[in-house]
Amino acid sequence: MYEIKRKKVLNPTVTLMEIQAPLVAAKAQPGQFIILRVDENGERIPLTIADFDPAAGTVTIIFQIVGATTAKLGALNEGQCLHDFVGPLGTPSHLEGLKKVAVIGGGVGSAIAYPVAKKLHQLGAEVHTIVGFRNRDLVILEDEFRAVSDKLIIMSDDGSYGQKGLVTNALEDLIKAGEQYDEVIAIGPLIMMKFVCKLTESYGIKTVVSMNPIMIDGTGMCGGCRLTVGGETKFACVDGPDFDGHLVDFDEAMERGAMYRDFERHQYEETCNLLSKEVE
Repeated sequence: MYEIKRKKVLNPTVTLMEIQAPLVAAKAQPGQFIILRVDENGERIPLTIADFDPAAGTVTIIFQIVGATTAKLGALNEGQCLHDFVGPLGTPSHLEGLKKVAVIGGGVGSAIAYPVAKKLHQLGAEVHTIVGFRNRDLVILEDEFRAVSDKLIIMSDDGSYGQKGLVTNALEDLIKAGEQYDEVIAIGPLIMMKFVCKLTESYGIKTVVSMNPIMIDGTGMCGGCRLTVGGETKFACVDGPDFDGHLVDFDEAMERGAMYRDFERHQYEETCNLLSKEVE
């Protein structure tokens, strides 16, 4: 059993948890993920590792409550335990040798961008971070990003915090101002990553994206996380989750990601009703 050592609500829908998992913490690297089950009968869900502390034996996960399992997970408190917590899985991000990088995070994807920015900072790279949110209330990890970034730009759709606009607006402004990046790393909603890649392709800047498709076993056997990259089928769980963004078929990925939306919504509503009855 994996104890929840710390729980912190970051915004109305996003929660941070530190999980006691010393074997995972000992080998975790930025870009990797875990698969957990809340209870014995629960579904398996993948979550990217947001941070890790080998000395304390803890792994940090940050998740958005969007479905049945994340609702159950969010209902747990410090001192309670998860049934399974398997990892680290996936290929770590390749960050060595980079001198100047723009790290782009969108919404809860910023939680995945943070360990990448942190590692780049530790390696001595110049890190320019751009994070985007719908509004002020949804901003997460600002202090953490500021500590590991040489430049931090916060964007909001409605202008209620930071600068008004999209992350692509800020990135293009930096490029036009003369900033030259070895690489851009974009993590967030598929539509955001698609347009970041369209922008960087026009400037000839290598861009890496982190893909999070439907995933079941995390070992490449089920095929649920398949993607088309450069005209070839790849599996996010073993070949990724990082890929050359200029080669990813984003339209196909978005279509596949929407396949189970109605079913997921139904399961989420059932779970919320069950949790509310338990509280009563």
